[in-house]
Amino acid sequence: MSVFDGGNATAQTDEFGFSHNLREGGDGLFFMQRIKIDLPDKFMFTTEIPVRVYDVNFAGHLSNDSILSMVHEARIQFLKNWDYSEVNTEGAGIIMFDAALQYKSQGYHGDVLVFEVAVDNFLKSGCDFFFKITNKKTGKEIARAKTGIAFFDYKANKLVPVPEKFKTLIESLKA
Repeated sequence: MSVFDGGNATAQTDEFGFSHNLREGGDGLFFMQRIKIDLPDKFMFTTEIPVRVYDVNFAGHLSNDSILSMVHEARIQFLKNWDYSEVNTEGAGIIMFDAALQYKSQGYHGDVLVFEVAVDNFLKSGCDFFFKITNKKTGKEIARAKTGIAFFDYKANKLVPVPEKFKTLIESLKA
């Protein structure tokens, strides 16, 4: 029996308090950790991006690498809406340090996807961008994404604090 053929699953909490699904396999029990992205209550920006023919994989649906590229495009459009860019957000650049995707349903060539964008979880040098991605025609949720970004001085090659004007803008959009 393998994880792919429907072995018995049970939930268990590890020593850090994280819940895991355990599935019985040929070698006994092992962890099957799943990403779960909790979205903020309010989104600050919305854009639409069509699924292009080269966004579709061999199985005929939206590919995982394309959805991450679309998340990048939505982030660029969000920044541009307030006259920012990835190289100049109140004088600082941004750099992505992590990304998580949680798939909800499939997307197909010709679908128009709605990307709702929010920013939250400020730290000294960064924050998280959240994305809720839905099919415009059906309203069905396609995916959720979270990207962690840090503010960066590309000339000095080092992290810099979150620009205060950017943080103030985001806080005003959350109100």
